[in-house]
Amino acid sequence: MNTLWTPRISWAQLPEHVRNAVEVILGSPVVEAHGQQGGFSPGTADRVRAADGRGAFVKAVGTSLNAVAPRLHRAEAKISALLPGRLPVPKYLGSYDKQGWVALVLEDIPGSHPKTPWTRVELERVLNSLHVLGSHPVPSTLTHLPALHTEVAAEFTGWDRIDIDLPSNLDPWIADHLPRLQGSARTGLSCLEGQSLVHSDIRSDNLLLTEEGAYIVDWPWACIGAPWFDALSVLINVRLHDAGFDVASVLGTHPVFVGLSAENIDGFLAGMSGYFIDGARQPAPSGLPTLRSFQQAQGEATIGWLRERWEPTA
Repeated sequence: MNTLWTPRISWAQLPEHVRNAVEVILGSPVVEAHGQQGGFSPGTADRVRAADGRGAFVKAVGTSLNAVAPRLHRAEAKISALLPGRLPVPKYLGSYDKQGWVALVLEDIPGSHPKTPWTRVELERVLNSLHVLGSHPVPSTLTHLPALHTEVAAEFTGWDRIDIDLPSNLDPWIADHLPRLQGSARTGLSCLEGQSLVHSDIRSDNLLLTEEGAYIVDWPWACIGAPWFDALSVLINVRLHDAGFDVASVLGTHPVFVGLSAENIDGFLAGMSGYFIDGARQPAPSGLPTLRSFQQAQGEATIGWLRERWEPTA
């Protein structure tokens, strides 16, 4: 699945004014930069080391690479600066926003992404961190964030758009169950209200595992809603990399899913699968040539899981 990530530029390819600004934030010249792959930004993602020995994680992108990505970096900078230190997130060190380029400088977390296919041990560590995130009251500095059910309202109507403009290659099972998928997605959207801080874009590449636990990174889409949204998103990623993973046993045992009904789960899967499959048929955004393929893969994984739930084998 790594072949679907968007290729990134390197630290050396950043404009000089961006590199200089990062060094001002660090208070020392950068002497080493190690590019990190993953995600869907064409900009840089580097673990850097300064001359004074200080390390940091730097991500930067310009409008010349993608028109939307700088806006996302800008949003992430604002949110990262307000995330409290008690949460499993990297510390904000500074940002730069000039001449169409946005750079974000964060604490370098000495960890690695979960292995894919996922292991049960690493999944448990991630779900534990998400349980911590969902259990804390939303910090007063972040109560202005948008509501989750409002932010994903358009995404959860993907099946309605497909119904209006049926693709010629639509999976026959989906075509046969389209009314049920539409209704379930509407129900799912109505269940997303809540009072928890939600990352809303959880995948393996937005998680870092350390000896202390799992850290959650990349925060441009933060909002407020149901505490289980991120945890179910992790399970979609698990299924993406291993369709045979026993997610049902995780749903039945981990405290992050306590009180979650079958209707909630089905509605979430219906809404997300419609979003992925509808999105995958759209033209590729500038600078993001692999995004649509990844959305298609996520859609197939999500609809496959939902199909198993609706048509369990004897």
